[in-house]
Amino acid sequence: MKIRTCRGWSLPAMVLAGLLLVLAGPGPTSAEVRPGRTGWPLSGPIEVARPFDPPTTRWGAGHRGVDLAAPAGSPVLAAAAGTVTYAQPLAGRGVLVVDHGATRTTYEPVTATVPVGTRVTAGQRIGTLQPGHCPPRDCLHWGWLRGDTYLDPLRLGGAAAAPGGDGRVRLVGEAQREVAERRAAERAAAAAAAAAGLGGTGPPGEHGFVPPVAGPITSPFGMRLHPVLRVTKLHDGTDFGAGCGTPIRAPYPGRVSQVFFNPGYGNRLMIDHGTIAGRHVVSGYNHASSYSASVGQQVAQGQVIGRVGSTGYSTGCHLHLMLWLDGEVVDPMSWW
Repeated sequence: MKIRTCRGWSLPAMVLAGLLLVLAGPGPTSAEVRPGRTGWPLSGPIEVARPFDPPTTRWGAGHRGVDLAAPAGSPVLAAAAGTVTYAQPLAGRGVLVVDHGATRTTYEPVTATVPVGTRVTAGQRIGTLQPGHCPPRDCLHWGWLRGDTYLDPLRLGGAAAAPGGDGRVRLVGEAQREVAERRAAERAAAAAAAAAGLGGTGPPGEHGFVPPVAGPITSPFGMRLHPVLRVTKLHDGTDFGAGCGTPIRAPYPGRVSQVFFNPGYGNRLMIDHGTIAGRHVVSGYNHASSYSASVGQQVAQGQVIGRVGSTGYSTGCHLHLMLWLDGEVVDPMSWW
């Protein structure tokens, strides 16, 4: 099977949509045991649109799987024999998980063709690829985990994908390397700014939004083991590491639509930004110690609306940023 790495694919500043079970650990070693006979989750030539890029820290930003380019509607195949343990939509995207015993594989966005509890064999069709991942193209986000540790799924694809194999994959193309280096520099600068207590939050993103706090992303949007509840659930926003009392600033002009307390999210505030690029946009801020803006108030971009805290289900001071497009919760970093 031919494998090639897609070049020239531009990554957004922090694209982490569709990540599954986000409590990352170190990558696999050469001694990693594969679950019996394994193969690719797609038929035909394999094109790696975005490679495995595990974070350097447990809560750091990274890419905890691989994106394989394929047209929407393509059959999705089980990479190894196992039991389907999850097969349903989550945050508007179909997610499917196959348990192989010591490890499990994840597939999204997928419309499942087999129900939970089905025993499947390697290469058996388990779903159909949905559109929407890796825009403007379509692709499958494929993950492989042992417990809470993310492994490189390319090792399951066969000898051609294994390091040192005849068809060794070049995991990082030049364009991707440049983007990765730039992202690393941006994260380092943000962390330095946060440590120094600087007020600036960074330049605006694609839609004119600026980061609400100066600080690194400590937990991205996606499935993860909840640090307080200890259950696997969707992390429905992006966490920014920031000290207690750090100013939270409005990322874009809008009207404060809600301010209230929730046992899980702590002190919450929502800003309705109206229609932008044809989408109704609402942003949300959680776990704050307090808010200085009130319901109905018009806020300007960069205006302080509150202070970072640790209210609700939280293990320490941070900002949990959320975003809704047309009423559907999405990865905030897909908009910034």
